[in-house]
Amino acid sequence: MNLPTIETTGLLCIPDPHIAATPPMQRLESYMDDVLQKLAACLDHAVREKLVPVILGDLFHWPRENPNTLIVALIELFRPHHPFVLVGNHDKYQARFTPDTSLAVLRAADVVTVLDAPGLFLRLVTPTGPAVVGASPDGSPLPAAVEKEAGETSVWLTHHGIGFPDAEDRHVRIHEIAGLDWVINGHLHRPHPTVVSGATRWANPGNITRLKFTRKAMTRVPAASVWRPGADDLEHWPVPYRPFAEVFPDQEFPPEEAASPEYKSRFLEGLSRLAWRRTREGAGLGEFLRANLNPESPETEVIWELYREVTHAGK
Repeated sequence: MNLPTIETTGLLCIPDPHIAATPPMQRLESYMDDVLQKLAACLDHAVREKLVPVILGDLFHWPRENPNTLIVALIELFRPHHPFVLVGNHDKYQARFTPDTSLAVLRAADVVTVLDAPGLFLRLVTPTGPAVVGASPDGSPLPAAVEKEAGETSVWLTHHGIGFPDAEDRHVRIHEIAGLDWVINGHLHRPHPTVVSGATRWANPGNITRLKFTRKAMTRVPAASVWRPGADDLEHWPVPYRPFAEVFPDQEFPPEEAASPEYKSRFLEGLSRLAWRRTREGAGLGEFLRANLNPESPETEVIWELYREVTHAGK
């Protein structure tokens, strides 16, 4: 396959910045500048180490109507580096990556390469060997197999709810994928240890931005990760960050929710977005269900039966 080729030492994976001019959740007013400084530090590190910068989805927290001050700041920041940006669920409007999203504006400004369709997109020539890189944006399937040249290492970038052993949402099962050496995932903000299934390693480095006002967030170290062909694991690179007390309010923590998995809340949130969205023959709902339902859950087939009954469609 004829793909663009870059000479580099590896990838700098920058997970889930969630940048916004209006601070989300309980973050204080410095939020936009804090995230811009983290992104700038990541891109500078990529230059120093001769790494290819890749944002693993959710560059934006709000998909549209971000103010021009933020868009212009990102254009100026990204122009010298031209990072790759995987489309995450927060980068889409009404479950679609459309031309009216803020990420589409950055693509039109030609300061980023947006990865909005599944497939291979890049070859790397590195001191530790050649590699081929693919990606699956939010809502798109992972490959059943990956074709690569002899001697190449393969890596696939994703933004999915992957069932790591200590994660609640398991709608993408960890398994060996023929021809694929690595899956590196965004979306799940909590870091998870790398899991090996056959010849495929699955990694989830976390994110560079703390969003939730929780006790666990107090000890989190926001980090990007370096991937190199031949390595047994990612190299975590802590990004510059401010103390927890400077970016979150001085107040009591909310009660911990023990019996409400994060996956369920995201699933219901996604359904609520789709409830008011018109879809042609239920196509949008079908894509959402394929991306979010756990095939191993007993209620999954019941949901699909209801879907087929309402839309008169197959899976």
